[in-house]
Amino acid sequence: MSAASDLHVVLGAGGAIGSSVVRELASRGHRVRAVNRSGQMPTLPGVEVHRGDITSTTGAKAACDGAHVVYHCAAPAYTRWVQEFPRMTDAVREGTAAAGAKLVFADNLYMYGPVSMPMTEDMPYTARNPKGRVRAEMAESLLAGHRSGELRVAIGRASDYYGPGGINTTAGATVFGAALRGKVARWVGPLDQPHSLSYLPDIAKGLVILGDDARADGQAWHLPAAEPLTGRQFLDLVFAELGRPGKTAPLGRPMQRAIGLVNPTVRALGETWYQRDRPFVTDASKFTRTFGPFAATPHPDAIAATLDWYRANPTP
Repeated sequence: MSAASDLHVVLGAGGAIGSSVVRELASRGHRVRAVNRSGQMPTLPGVEVHRGDITSTTGAKAACDGAHVVYHCAAPAYTRWVQEFPRMTDAVREGTAAAGAKLVFADNLYMYGPVSMPMTEDMPYTARNPKGRVRAEMAESLLAGHRSGELRVAIGRASDYYGPGGINTTAGATVFGAALRGKVARWVGPLDQPHSLSYLPDIAKGLVILGDDARADGQAWHLPAAEPLTGRQFLDLVFAELGRPGKTAPLGRPMQRAIGLVNPTVRALGETWYQRDRPFVTDASKFTRTFGPFAATPHPDAIAATLDWYRANPTP
């Protein structure tokens, strides 16, 4: 591959997943265009920053111009998914197709709906809540675009994430920021249900593997993560790394409803409470069978790195 064709474009580069993908690509020596609304990013070798609005086809085409691979890591505000996400993703698909590039979409697990076993990629999309249906419809549309020959597509799916830069997540400031400040670290949902948690650098590594390998094309993939933990186990690891006991509590359904009366984001969590009140576990064996072993970061190491980031970037 020539240097001219080795441009990897990251959309949503100012977000937690997008910025992690930028760092992973830069560490591999790729040329990177980091696209966000502000045009501001930490300086990294080989990374150009592009200020752009990808909610329109014109803006998406400008952002994706000359790309070999495009990573769609952008998302509207959580409470605006239904209204804005499909239109944004349609624009990104058109921009990627115009560039003749491959599209890697950073997806999640909402489309499966309530589950009673570990999630695999061949499970039906049974979600009936608005956010789950939007995720299903976007995935179906992108894969249909691949089948029609409009563009090459690979979809990488991860569970709730945490890690450096991970603020707007259920395992973010209310866990790490609170623990560092000596406040109550709150876990969303019961403390005794196993839950898959994805570490941001591992998500980035998995997405870049999908971008670099043609075997990923035309399919959805669950990205590897360390073993599932209960909320209690996860919080215990946080305070073990801090070297002191801490205060922990679940954010249960009644409290979620009460807070949701004044907080739209917390209110929206009620749509997918089934991800909290029972095991919510991913199976990434298809990924490792295809691409080989993946050394997911052990939770203690990931938690230590996340706490270091929160120390350097304190939250209010």
